[in-house]
Amino acid sequence: MSVPAGGLRADILSRARTIVVKVGSAVLTCGTGLDARAVGRLVDQLSVLHDRGLKVVLVSSGAVAAGRTRIRQSVAGAEAIDFSELPARQAASAIGQSRLMHEYDEAFGRFGKTVAQLLLTREDLKSRKRFLNARNTMQRLLDWGVIPIVNENDTVAVAELEFGDNDTLASLMVDLVGADLFVNVTSAGGVFDKNPDKHPDACCLPLIDDIEGLNIEVMCDGKTSVGSGGMYSKLRAARRAAQLGVATLIVSGKDDIPLDRIFRGEELGTLVLPSARTVSHRKFWLAYHDNPAGSVSVDAGAACALRDKGKSLLPAGIRAVEGRFARGALVRIVDQAGVTVGVGLSNYSAAEMRRIMGRKSGELVEVLGQAPFVEAIHRDNLLLDAAL
Repeated sequence: MSVPAGGLRADILSRARTIVVKVGSAVLTCGTGLDARAVGRLVDQLSVLHDRGLKVVLVSSGAVAAGRTRIRQSVAGAEAIDFSELPARQAASAIGQSRLMHEYDEAFGRFGKTVAQLLLTREDLKSRKRFLNARNTMQRLLDWGVIPIVNENDTVAVAELEFGDNDTLASLMVDLVGADLFVNVTSAGGVFDKNPDKHPDACCLPLIDDIEGLNIEVMCDGKTSVGSGGMYSKLRAARRAAQLGVATLIVSGKDDIPLDRIFRGEELGTLVLPSARTVSHRKFWLAYHDNPAGSVSVDAGAACALRDKGKSLLPAGIRAVEGRFARGALVRIVDQAGVTVGVGLSNYSAAEMRRIMGRKSGELVEVLGQAPFVEAIHRDNLLLDAAL
């Protein structure tokens, strides 16, 4: 990893026409809830970029934190509320989301900008039809010059932070709107070679040129106290964007939000380059808009065929099946060391897979009575090295 040439970063920024900007709770909140000054600084910067002709999608955290603080100020006995419980977090989000959007509407309105609110759950993007409807709506808003503000719909999510965090949601927005650049505004100055909270000698990396080869689990061993992500989820989101051929900028927004300076050429934060090997939008959608319903463990030969030869997964290479899933379900593929090989859509149910695992293709009809597919998972429905 070396300092990026100014021309490299300048070229990526100059080609950006549609950008997704994600901002975290640690940037937008303070001890009393939403920090109006931080919201104002962010809106000022985004308005400058919008005035330059960029289409801007904002993925904003802060609703739960804003609502939690308001509850503590106004609800009797609030000090006893356990905000780690899902109903309490959902209620806090319901209170805080309106306060968050009010701040944005007022702030952007001072610049003559119109904003739109989109609250999404994984179910909204899991259905291909609903995914396309969301994409069409988003595109129309951008064509009108509106700035969409996206957050997870925590109040109706059936599991805590269904997307996992807004970093994950933002990476899915990169795909949804066909963005050219992903900017993640966080409380850190960029990506460090090790946890700066534990290692005073940690160094900020100006460039990550191979996100797929980076061991982010080793580098990132903690989460921020305000949000739900931490640098691990930011790098995982950057890896997803890289798979689409989109660069990510991870920059600090704690004391200042330097988007205008960055677009004028200052090399701030960390630039994560796109992967040399990109994936199709279809495969990206298949892999990331649902949670794996189970997993299959494959032998060394099958793992090699998938990773190095681009082959489909055949039943002969499967050694174990975990979970209960139907035909067409998303499943995780792991090698015998437990390392994820990828994810894909299963041609068979878990029960069927257990009956045919280890079997040659010519034996499938004999075992099942009928076998419409020789592949357990076809390569067209499989994404390797998925950043789950």
